[in-house]
Amino acid sequence: MKFFGRTEEIAELRKSRELSHRFAQFTVITGRRRVGKTELIKEALRDGKDDFVYLLITRQAEKTLCADLQKNVVEALGHRLTIHGECTRLIELVEEVFKAAEERPLTLVLDELQEMDRINPSFFGALQGVWDEHHNTAKINLVVSSSVNRLMNKVFFTYGEPLYGRNTGHLKVTPFPVSLLKEIFASFNPGYTNDDLLALWTFTGGVARYIELLMTNGAYTRDDMIDAIFGRLTAFVDEGKIVLMEEFGNDYATYFSILSSIAVGHTRFSEIGNDLGMEIGTYMANLGERYELIARTMPLFAKKGGKNSAYHIEDCFFRFWFRFVFKYQALISLGRWQQLREVVRREFATFSGYALERYFQWKLAAETTCTEMGPWWDRKGENEIDLVCEDALAGMIDFFEVKVDRARFDEKAFARKVEAFFEKHPEKRTLRRSARCLSLDDM
Repeated sequence: MKFFGRTEEIAELRKSRELSHRFAQFTVITGRRRVGKTELIKEALRDGKDDFVYLLITRQAEKTLCADLQKNVVEALGHRLTIHGECTRLIELVEEVFKAAEERPLTLVLDELQEMDRINPSFFGALQGVWDEHHNTAKINLVVSSSVNRLMNKVFFTYGEPLYGRNTGHLKVTPFPVSLLKEIFASFNPGYTNDDLLALWTFTGGVARYIELLMTNGAYTRDDMIDAIFGRLTAFVDEGKIVLMEEFGNDYATYFSILSSIAVGHTRFSEIGNDLGMEIGTYMANLGERYELIARTMPLFAKKGGKNSAYHIEDCFFRFWFRFVFKYQALISLGRWQQLREVVRREFATFSGYALERYFQWKLAAETTCTEMGPWWDRKGENEIDLVCEDALAGMIDFFEVKVDRARFDEKAFARKVEAFFEKHPEKRTLRRSARCLSLDDM
């Protein structure tokens, strides 16, 4: 699949490279697996403007790894670099590149940096030493990338760690915005329907690799996507384990159970704890703060510290994976693919409702000037509004109810919910208001 979008990210990375001609730059790139970090780096920086050294760190003995990577360095910089003998430690190879950058600007990329935590954890402290010694004299544009948030947060953003405060920039790569998702879908299937677009969003959440897998397999309709995801040659079934087990380590089973509980509809803290029959406080905090996989949502304009909150899985793909793949492992192990596809088709309309809400949140955030946005509900759960958007500068507040099928929208019932909102927040009555339904037709 050709490269799409990321124009702002490319511009920032190239700007950092230009700065490195005068002052060494150290950029940390994070983002979940499959989101397209590596392709972004190559698209932005492997354009012939500067020498480019790309080192992919793979899990193997460090001596063997260095033998492979030294060939890459020599191939990229052979005309400028003489390495006597073989480097047996990665830091030795990195330092040689830093020395080469004292003569001429170059970019060094260390991709999948998290693997060094298993290969040789002392690498991070050694990298601090090389950076501190050479960054004032080297015209180096150092870019490091990792898919494991736990490690990157620890190494770069925890006070007292060797590389804390060393990076000059941090780029967090997120899934594609909905506007770009539509552009990509149209390039493969110009006649797509909004029903199919909702399926693509629900199953991929805008993650580049998942979109690519579906599009290059010709899965352009909802039914074709379900067939592709739940088939004997699928790459999706093992994906949740592949992506998350390294993040969670030995506690993965507990984290998986919590995410599965949320995915099937337990959104309150007490509901999740009762469902699992265990204390979940520390795990929930980690899922939100350390791993950024769940979000604690409170009614818009609620006082901070209140207990009227709900939890949701932020990533659409993981929400889908835990709801249908993890939950139905027994059917998968028995090879009952057709039965599982029927389950997904039967439950899709209900399940995709929240995905559609998230879609419109992303869409409105990109297309409007809202200063506050989010859902609202009262403490008793009797009145709930899917999306409230306030533009304080324009003195406007908009209320939206999201329905897959617009015919199910009850305008009078929604008006009563809006009135319940103003009874709770009378200070907002002076704002100009609108209230309407958003459905598939508005995607």
